[in-house]
Amino acid sequence: MSMAKHNTMWAPLPILAAVCMAAIIRAICPSGPLASAQDQARQDAQGGLRSKIATPSGVEMVLIPGGEFLMGKEADIDARPVHKVSVSSFYMDIHETTQELYEKITGENPARRTGKQNPVERVRWTDAIKFCNARSAKEGLQPCYDVKTGECDFSADGYRLPTEAEWEYACRAGTTGNYYFGNDPARLKDHAWFKVNALGRHHPVGQKRPNPYGLFDMAGNVREWCNDWYQVDYYKNSPAVAPRGPAQGAKKVLRGGAWTTQAESCSSWTRYCDDPGFTDACVPSDDYGFRCVRSPRPIEKKP
Repeated sequence: MSMAKHNTMWAPLPILAAVCMAAIIRAICPSGPLASAQDQARQDAQGGLRSKIATPSGVEMVLIPGGEFLMGKEADIDARPVHKVSVSSFYMDIHETTQELYEKITGENPARRTGKQNPVERVRWTDAIKFCNARSAKEGLQPCYDVKTGECDFSADGYRLPTEAEWEYACRAGTTGNYYFGNDPARLKDHAWFKVNALGRHHPVGQKRPNPYGLFDMAGNVREWCNDWYQVDYYKNSPAVAPRGPAQGAKKVLRGGAWTTQAESCSSWTRYCDDPGFTDACVPSDDYGFRCVRSPRPIEKKP
């Protein structure tokens, strides 16, 4: 056998090795939205941010590592087009705001159906941002909201409502199906309180299975207010980086399913909206609630 033939025969081996190595890399280092979230998680860990924190008010929050994802769904007119969005890391309450916490911060409990560990409801968007400011002040943080105008100062270190993009990103937690557990609505009963299993009322938070980030009740119990104004066709012109909704509007966004909704309205992408309640004439629904988010601070770094 000549040297030339020998080289020709064995030349494919390095190529085969390279192909195998590339396959291994793809397997252990996925690409796309989940990879971006994993990369951000690693950066957060290297930067020393805690994956969970307990706030002075006694609320558990989980770190949502920044990254990118595909937002929306072509199925609904207000959820299309599907578009790529990136968000920065933030902390989010593990549970919906409970009646006990709301009363502890504000001295009031507006809920129609009472229960200390049940989500607070019958809260307008304006009530939710007032709570955010009061919770911030109680913990020595800078409030985010001008309650007269509803404007949010995103540079403040206090509590605020999640943007719609942050909410969907946190709910999906790297998944791409209709729900964070897949596409089968038959599994929803294990993850959410909704019309089929709620028996006509909301329930104490945290009783159903959480999503991959450890967030409870994202698919049911009560709908959750977001910071954004609602616009049917906003996704057509939404910024790709940290979108915060239209500059103005008539209604605010709500996300997530509720004890009053059918399974199809409990998906990770379904949008809803209502009057924010700047006037007292607005009567809030008893399936509207919320949870808070805030930006990480240096004090939350690991020792």
